[in-house]
Amino acid sequence: MRPHALVVDDDDGVRYTLAGILEEEGVSVSQADSGEHALAIFDDAATPEIHLVVTDMRMPGMSGLELLTALRQRPRAPKVVMITAHGSERLAVEATKAGAYDYFRKPFEVEDIVAVVRRALDTARLEAENEQLRSKLELSKKMVFVSEAMTRLAVMVHRIGPRDVTVLIRGESGTGKERVAEAIVSASKRAARPFIRFNCAALSPELAEAELFGHSRGAFTGAIRTRSGMFREADGGTILLDEVGELDLATQAKLLRVLQEHEIRPVGEDHAIPIDVRVIAATHRDLAKRVEDGAFREDLYYRLRVVELQVPALRERPEDIAPLARHFLERFALRFGVGLLLEPPELVPRLTALPWPGNVRELENTIESLVALSDGDTLDLDPLTPAPSERPTEGTLGSARSIGLLDAGAPPGQGLRDRVDAFERQLLLDALTSAAGNRTETARVLGIGRATLHDKLRKHGIGDS
Repeated sequence: MRPHALVVDDDDGVRYTLAGILEEEGVSVSQADSGEHALAIFDDAATPEIHLVVTDMRMPGMSGLELLTALRQRPRAPKVVMITAHGSERLAVEATKAGAYDYFRKPFEVEDIVAVVRRALDTARLEAENEQLRSKLELSKKMVFVSEAMTRLAVMVHRIGPRDVTVLIRGESGTGKERVAEAIVSASKRAARPFIRFNCAALSPELAEAELFGHSRGAFTGAIRTRSGMFREADGGTILLDEVGELDLATQAKLLRVLQEHEIRPVGEDHAIPIDVRVIAATHRDLAKRVEDGAFREDLYYRLRVVELQVPALRERPEDIAPLARHFLERFALRFGVGLLLEPPELVPRLTALPWPGNVRELENTIESLVALSDGDTLDLDPLTPAPSERPTEGTLGSARSIGLLDAGAPPGQGLRDRVDAFERQLLLDALTSAAGNRTETARVLGIGRATLHDKLRKHGIGDS
């Protein structure tokens, strides 16, 4: 990637000269005539990432030292090289102590500028590479990946982990949002403090409020004892609100108060209790769309997405399928005590050809099933969906969890939609039976969220959903 620099000086001639020198070194250049102008360029989302700032020390308005201080507070601070006038060495030393990379004096020699710029850009490049390696190592403790998309996510996790901000993690069911949350906590200053997880879709609105914020004895029917609540249990640490988009509006209002006032009011109590909790929220929902539909509070939405992370779907990073499959293969071979299973050469191509609507969780469940059903020392692929060359070109579900045939359970002569519906209904019934009616386990096995499972059960008229 071509490095980008920002030259800041109120003298047009100096800016023009420095820009020419930098461009000769293969650096793209933006220019600003003041410190205020420089910050506006730096903070503009349309500006390419700036790796180096070369700024005059003395300028009208914001000085170079003040600009340096402001840039050092940015999430991705660039290297800053100061330009000083003759006799201003004391200011240059002060700037270096404040975080400037280096300085040179006016009038300057081209060779001196080139040497300083090369050192600064080399240092910035090495630090960026080291950050990427460190961040990749941190997230790889929780997740298996090699893709560029996940590496970029790892860098973001590395940056925000130590910064005590609220984070919203978005992604389809099964992508690993909880693993990302765990990596954030591990990289945070609260790593040794409590980490509490709460599934917002698991309980009714009344019970969700009581579980989150606590309740006094007798506050409602069935409240036979006082409960502190999950926020108080997480005091000093972190709480993960999984599937936060499923909270009802009344509970959302109380959550907003927690984020604004840093205090909770237990159900049945008339006094507030101060808390110190970092909130990480996760959802597979499009919360902006939920806001438009009136199902989610806009003010809470913006409070939650101080930093928003998007976990890419598995189909968007197919290069991760092979290492994930091998990781799960080793894990389940060890768990089931079947020894080392040989990987058939067609395994990865067949897995990569599938769309994986259930993402990593679906892939994990598929490998677990294949290992459990294998006989001998070679992984048996017979239970897997037929290879692409063996499948119909139209109407194929393409899911590795679709181990049966599409025609299973459907009378002859039915149309495609009816056959798909019949097949999906049978999958739901089989999964419910194997999970002994436990819907949370059923959703996990199918690689979908509990809310999605509820919708599908209602669609097919299964149970009392």
